[in-house]
Amino acid sequence: MTSYRLRLWLAALATLVLAGCASSPTPAPAGTDHSSRYTITQDRAPDGNFDVSGLSDAVPVYQAPVRAGNKSPYTVWGKHYRVLDSNDGYVAQGTASWYGEKFHGHKTSNGERFDMYEMSAAHKSLRIPGYAKVTNLANGRSVIVRVNDRGPFHGDRLIDLSYAAAKKLGYQSNGTARVEVASITVKPDGSMFIADQPFTMGRQQTVQQPLQSAPSAPSASAPPVNSAVAETGGQDAIRGLFVQLGSFSSRDPAEKLQVRAKSVLNDPVRVRSVDTASGRFHRVQVGPFQDEGSARKIQSLLDKKGFSQSIVMTDSH
Repeated sequence: MTSYRLRLWLAALATLVLAGCASSPTPAPAGTDHSSRYTITQDRAPDGNFDVSGLSDAVPVYQAPVRAGNKSPYTVWGKHYRVLDSNDGYVAQGTASWYGEKFHGHKTSNGERFDMYEMSAAHKSLRIPGYAKVTNLANGRSVIVRVNDRGPFHGDRLIDLSYAAAKKLGYQSNGTARVEVASITVKPDGSMFIADQPFTMGRQQTVQQPLQSAPSAPSASAPPVNSAVAETGGQDAIRGLFVQLGSFSSRDPAEKLQVRAKSVLNDPVRVRSVDTASGRFHRVQVGPFQDEGSARKIQSLLDKKGFSQSIVMTDSH
């Protein structure tokens, strides 16, 4: 009887050992990271040559404020961050990086799905979801992205763009670029503002710019302003139609864009410096034109030459 019980016990033990072996996890393939929710240890670009030439910018729309993703303050890796009360008038320059395949398909900070092929971004302090115009200060290229995630939490980086947005700006191979980020805010009636100035995505409207008050005296560190295109202000300022290619808080990228535009146009291209409630901005403008038809014709030509996102606007001579 004892021998029979011993044989039963040994058989049961063997069964448990085999079951344990069968249930043991299969060794993870090289490059798999089980320390977090991501399955790739190192972020990377997608395989193949993804064509972004036909990829459209994100289209800003109004959305009522939400709590998701906007907890403030919050802590990451022992460092504390605060979310802005409002994105109105936000403009900053800094380093942009990008994120891609490692995060593709995972949830962003506000619960949306990250898609590296769409025009989106992560920012540490802008309210989400939101929108921003991001300009590569090295080449003057601009994109409009939907900000729906938090980050980057690496060094002094300002913003993380999706792989697609980084490729449109031309820095995906370098990894980072010096950029300017200007928040686009949308009001309940659909009107849009960038750096406290009216903004439109379409080609159908002419943006009416308010008369600027006379600028304050520039500080000793302020960049020199071309008196021929500086803000004149006052009620007697002569108004005209212009095609505006961009507006920058720094004069250097504005002058680079001016040079690019002059290389494809015979029309005058100016850099006009104006002072606003959000600081000094340098507008790159073609014109003036006597009628809207002439301005639209040049705008269409510029669009074919790669100068997208231009607007027709009224401004002072």
